[in-house]
Amino acid sequence: MEYYVHPTAEVSEKAKIGKGTKIWHQAQIREGAEIGEECNIGKGVYVDFDVKIGSRVKIQNYVSVYHGVEIEDDVFIGPAATFTNDKHPRAWLWDDSRLCHTKIKKGVSIGANSTIVCGTTIGEYAMIAAGAVVTKDVPPHGLVMGVPAKLVGFVCECGEKLDENFKCPACGKEYPELRKYEKEVKK
Repeated sequence: MEYYVHPTAEVSEKAKIGKGTKIWHQAQIREGAEIGEECNIGKGVYVDFDVKIGSRVKIQNYVSVYHGVEIEDDVFIGPAATFTNDKHPRAWLWDDSRLCHTKIKKGVSIGANSTIVCGTTIGEYAMIAAGAVVTKDVPPHGLVMGVPAKLVGFVCECGEKLDENFKCPACGKEYPELRKYEKEVKK
């Protein structure tokens, strides 16, 4: 095998796992799931059927990634973060017509214990604060926090908060294209 699976993990023979990926204690990977290369899937993580996860993704302990969620490359998902896939859940009313999709774009960081409500897209390199409840789309590089999550600023690819001129104080990179979202920021 070109990837590692802890003896207590359960990985379907019908899942595709990329080279160098590590799947830890008590994780479950369902049929049709695709996980890219060099990923780290933490203890107790559940990856539902047909979920697509890119390369170099780190999913910390006790995260459930449900059917309808797609995660691109270089994403970090903190412990106990939650995804949903049905906007109007009822235990007795489920079929694929109720499935609501969520897209997590390249480089996103999602803080511990946050909830991502289905139907949202989180833009490239956005950062979701710990405990936030995301109910609407997040722009690229957006920094959101709170319940419900509100856009409070922007972050660089390196993770530092951008200044009022959309420049990173740490690495100096500038993002003038983010000015179009400036009016959405809640101070």
